[in-house]
Amino acid sequence: MSISAEASAAPDKDWWRGAVIYQIYPRSFQDSNGDGIGDLKGITARLPHVAALGADAIWISPFFPSPMRDFGYDVSNYTDVDPMFGSLSDFDGLIAEAHRLGIKVMIDLVMSHSSDQHPWFIESRSSRFNPKADWYVWADAKPDGTPPNNWLSIFGGSAWAWDPTRMQYYMHNFLTSQPDLNLHNAEVQDALLDMTRFWLKRGVDGFRLDTINFYFHDKELRDNPALEPSRRNASTAPAVNPYNFQEHLYDKNRPENLEFLKRFRAVLDEFPAIAAVGEVGDSQRGLEIVGEYTSGNDKMHMCYAFEFLAPDPLVPLRVVDVQNAFSAAAPDGWACWAFSNHDVVRHVSRWGQDVLDRDSYAKMVSAILMTQRGSVCIYQGEELGLTEADIAYADLQDPYGIQFWPEFKGRDGCRTPMVWDAQALQAGFSTAEKTWLPIPVEHQLRAVSAQYGDPASVLEQYRRFLAFRKQHPAFVKGDILFLPEDGSVLGYKRQYGNETVLCLFNMGAAPAAADLPIGDWDVLTGHGFESGLEDRSVTLPAWGAFFARHV
Repeated sequence: MSISAEASAAPDKDWWRGAVIYQIYPRSFQDSNGDGIGDLKGITARLPHVAALGADAIWISPFFPSPMRDFGYDVSNYTDVDPMFGSLSDFDGLIAEAHRLGIKVMIDLVMSHSSDQHPWFIESRSSRFNPKADWYVWADAKPDGTPPNNWLSIFGGSAWAWDPTRMQYYMHNFLTSQPDLNLHNAEVQDALLDMTRFWLKRGVDGFRLDTINFYFHDKELRDNPALEPSRRNASTAPAVNPYNFQEHLYDKNRPENLEFLKRFRAVLDEFPAIAAVGEVGDSQRGLEIVGEYTSGNDKMHMCYAFEFLAPDPLVPLRVVDVQNAFSAAAPDGWACWAFSNHDVVRHVSRWGQDVLDRDSYAKMVSAILMTQRGSVCIYQGEELGLTEADIAYADLQDPYGIQFWPEFKGRDGCRTPMVWDAQALQAGFSTAEKTWLPIPVEHQLRAVSAQYGDPASVLEQYRRFLAFRKQHPAFVKGDILFLPEDGSVLGYKRQYGNETVLCLFNMGAAPAAADLPIGDWDVLTGHGFESGLEDRSVTLPAWGAFFARHV
C-alpha cells in the first residue's frame, strides 16, 4: 500500500500530548548584541542546544513591547516585538530555525491584563464615554471614597487603583501598571482573538496562557469571603502576602471563562496542529479548575496548576496525591507538569536545600518529572542543575521581591542569565560588562561547556533520559498506576498499548530496597541509573532509580 507524500506530511495534531517543552525566559537566555539582555537572535543561535537536549518544543516568555515594569508581562502592543528583543523579522527567523530543527514554538499570551501604556488603556482612562471606556474594569468608589470591594492584588495591597481623570477605580490583579482587561466586553474578546490569529499566521505552534483563570471578574463586584487560616496556601502568593487571607470566589475563577476558552479554542482549530497550555494560578481549587478547563475537546489542550511548583517537599506520597487528585478532578484532561519556572524558587534549592549530593538528587527528580502522566515543562538551566541565585537587594529587579523583601526575595533568583561557557566573560551569555541580573560564580562553574560530554553530569543525564523516554511510548502517552507506599521508594507503572514500564525511585539519602511486582520483568538500560536486582529484590542507591518492562 502506498501513502501519498501529502498524507505522510500531515501534521500531528496530537504532538503536544506527552511533549517536552523547554521554557525560555528571553531576557536571560542569550544576548546577541552586547547590551546585557537576552534577545530573539540569541535564542535562535542557541536552539541547537534545545534540539540536542531532546525537547519537542520551546515556550518563550513575553517579548512584546512593554515598559518592563513586570518584565514583559505588562504588554503595551500585542502584535510586535520590543526593540530590546529585536524585530518581527528576528522572530520569523527564530520560527524558521526552530522548525528546521524539528522544534515547535509556543509563545506566552498575557490576556488577563495589559500595560497601562497600552493605547487601549490610554484611551479607556481618558473619559467615561470613549469607544474603549468599557475595555477595562472600572468602578465607582464607595460613598466614603474607598475601593469598590475588598479584592486584593497578588503584588500586595488593594486590587483597585484610583484614576483622577475618570474619578473611578480600575482593577489590577497584579501591579497598578497592569490594569485588568474587561473580557465581559465582546469587543475585547474579539481584539484578543484577532491578536491570537496574528501570531498563528506567523507560524507559531501554540501558546502558553498566562494567569488563565484571571480573565473574568464578578460583574456584581461582590466581596471575597475570608479564608480560614488552616486553608491558607502559599503556592500562588508568598505567605507574607495577605492575598492568601481570602477565598478568591469573585475576583477570578469565574464560570464565564469557559465560554471564552471555547471561542479561543475555535480560533486555534482554524489552523493545523496548534496546542495551548493554560497556567492556573490558584492554590485553593487549582486542580478542579484544570479539570474544568481541559474537559472535552473544546477548551484547553492542557493546563498546569501550582501543585509541583509549591514549597511542599517532594516525597513519594506528595507525587501520588497530586496525580490522583488530578485524575479525580480531570479524568479526561491532560496535565502539563513543571517543577521549576520563572516565578518560583528553582526546585533543586526548593526541595533539595539540605541534600549533600545535589547532582544525584537533580537527576532523580528529573526522572520523576519525565515519567509523570502528562506533558513536561523544563525551565532553562534546570538541565544544568542550577540552584536558586542569592541576589543582593541592590541588584533586585523584580517588583515583587522589592515589595516584600527580605521575607520574600522575589523571583530574580530563578531568572539569572543562562550559563554557556565556564571560561568566557559573563559565562558566554553576553559580552557586556554588566548583565541585567548578575551571574553567580557557582552557576558559571556549571555552564554547558563544563558539563557537555561528561557522562556523570546533570546535563548529559537530562539528554540521556529524554532519549530513553522517547523510546517508550508508555512514558509519553500512557496511564499511571501507583504501587503501594514503601518508605522512601516511589513506585508506579506506566501503561500504553502493549507496553508496561515499571518505575522505582529512591527519594531518600540512604540506600533502599523494593520488591518487583508480580509478573516477569526485563530490566531496562540506557537511562543513566544503576541499581542491583537479586531474587526479585531491587537495591536502590541514595537518589537512585530503576526501570523495567513487563514481558
